[in-house]
Amino acid sequence: MTDITGKPTGGDANSVEVSMEKPANNASGEAVDVYGDVQTAQEFGYVQRGLKSRHIQFIAIGGSIGTGLFLGIGGAFLKAGPLSVLLGFSITGVAVYCMMTCLGEMTTWLPLPGAIPQYCARYVDPAMGFAVGWNIWYLSSIAVCAEIIAATVLIQFWDSAISPAVWISILIALILVLNIFAVSIYGEAEFVFASIKILAIIGLLLMSFIVNLGGSPTGDRLGFRYWYDPGPPMKEVVATGDAGRFLGLISTLIFAAFSYGGVEMVATAAGEAVDPRKNMPRAIKRLIWRIIIFYVLGSLAIGTLVRSDDEQLGGASPWVLAAYNAQIPVLPSIINAVIVSSAASSANASLFVGSRYLFGLAQNKQAPRIFLKCTKSGIPIYGVGFTAIWSGLAYMCLSAESTTVFGWFISLGTVAVLFTWCSICVAYLRFRQALVRQNVDRANLPYKSRFQPWAAWFPLCYFGAIILLNGWEVFTKDRWSVEIFLTSYIGIPIYFGTYLLWKVWKRTSLVDPAEADIWSGKAALDAMEWPERISRNMVERLWNKIV
Repeated sequence: MTDITGKPTGGDANSVEVSMEKPANNASGEAVDVYGDVQTAQEFGYVQRGLKSRHIQFIAIGGSIGTGLFLGIGGAFLKAGPLSVLLGFSITGVAVYCMMTCLGEMTTWLPLPGAIPQYCARYVDPAMGFAVGWNIWYLSSIAVCAEIIAATVLIQFWDSAISPAVWISILIALILVLNIFAVSIYGEAEFVFASIKILAIIGLLLMSFIVNLGGSPTGDRLGFRYWYDPGPPMKEVVATGDAGRFLGLISTLIFAAFSYGGVEMVATAAGEAVDPRKNMPRAIKRLIWRIIIFYVLGSLAIGTLVRSDDEQLGGASPWVLAAYNAQIPVLPSIINAVIVSSAASSANASLFVGSRYLFGLAQNKQAPRIFLKCTKSGIPIYGVGFTAIWSGLAYMCLSAESTTVFGWFISLGTVAVLFTWCSICVAYLRFRQALVRQNVDRANLPYKSRFQPWAAWFPLCYFGAIILLNGWEVFTKDRWSVEIFLTSYIGIPIYFGTYLLWKVWKRTSLVDPAEADIWSGKAALDAMEWPERISRNMVERLWNKIV
C-alpha cells in the first residue's frame, strides 16, 4: 500500500491506495491542491487526461516550429550571414536539447498541469515557482500577440485592401474557439497544424535540394554560391574583422533562442496526457532529430537559396522569396498559406500554455482560485479567457509598423523564455539533489537523462549569458535606443521583481533537498493504468515508432 506521497506504508506491494482527502503541503507549509483534492475538484472541476500519444508527439513537434523558422529567420540572414545563422541554431539547439532532457526527467517522474512552476516551488523556492509561473504566463501572452501579428503580415501577401484589424479579430476568435472545448479538440487541432508543418518542412528541404542542383524552371544551379556572393558567410556586425564576425554570431544566438521558444510546452501537455510515463520520454528522445531536421537543415537550406543582402528578408519569408526567385508557379502562395497556419498553430498553443500555467499557479495558491474553475470537459475556462484578453495587444500593429511591433514582442519573448529555461535547469539540479538526499536511485526513474549534471549546467550558463547579451548593440557607438534597451532588458526586473515580491510577502526560504516534495501526487499517477499499444500490422508498427 502507498499513501498520498507515494511512499510504501506496508501491505500488498502490488496494490495502491490513493488518499486525496486533503491537499499536500508545499515547501513553505501552505496547502497546495497538487493533484486536485476531492473538495477542490468538486467545487472547481479538474483538467482531464485527453491527449493521446500522437497528440503529445505532434505538440512536441509543433512547439519546436514557429514563425521564427518560417518568417523571422530572414532578418538574421540579412544581418549576420548564412554561416552565422547555421552555427547559431546548431549551438543553441544543443543547449535546448540538454535543457529538455532535464525537464523530461522531472516530468516523467511527476507530470502535473503547469508543471514548471510547480517543480520550481517544490524543489527550489516557492518564490521561484511564483516568478517562473507568471513569467511563463506573460511569455505565452506575448507569444499569442506575436504570432497573430506575424499571421496578419503574411495574409497581406494576398490582400492588403482588407484592414489588418479584421484578420486579427478572426485569428483571435479561431484560437479562442479551439481552446474552450475539450482538450482533445485542442490536441486534434495541433495534430493537424503540426502535420502541415512537418510536410511543409520536408517539402521545402526537398525544394532546396532540387533548386540547388539546377532543377528549377530557371535552370540555375545555385550550390553554395550565396555563401560567398554577395559576401562572406559570416558578416561583420558593429566591429570589423574577427570581432565583428563574432558579434554577428552572438546576434544569431539571441534570435535562435526566440525561435526555439515553445519547445518546453510539451511539459505543459504532460499534465493532460494519457500514459505520460511512456509518451513523454518518446517526445524528449526524438527532439534532437527534430532540431537537426527542422532548424539545422532548415537554416542551411535557406542560406543556399537566398542572397543574404536581399532587403526583402527583413519583412518577408525567405522561403517565399526562394520560390519566387526560382520562378516556381503557385508555390509562393502555398508556402505563405503554410506559414499562416504555422502562426495560427503557435498562437493556439501559446493560449493553451498560458491558461494551464494560471491553473498551476492557482493550485499553488499563487494566483486567484477562480483560475481553478474548469468546465465539465476539463478546460480551465477563466484561465483561457484571461490569457486571451491580452491578445488584444496585437492591435498595436495598426498604429505602428507591423514588423517593428513584431520585433518588440520577439525581444520581450526572448528574455522570458530564457528565464524559463534557466529556471528549469535550476529546478532539475535541486531535484537531482533531492533524489540523492531521499535515497531514490536514478536508475529506477521512468526516464533518466544523460551526461548529468553537466547537461544542466551547460544550458544554465549558456542561457544566462544570452540574457545579458540580448541588447548588447545599444551599448555600442551611435546605436543607443530607449525602445530597444527596454524591450531587451525589462524582462530581468520583471522576473526578479516577482521573485522578491513573493519571497518578502510570504517569507519563503530555499527548500532543503532532504525535505523537497518529490512525492505528493505521485501515487495518484502510479495508480493509473493504460492499455498497452499493440501493433497489429506493419503500418501500425511504423506509426507507433513515429508517435
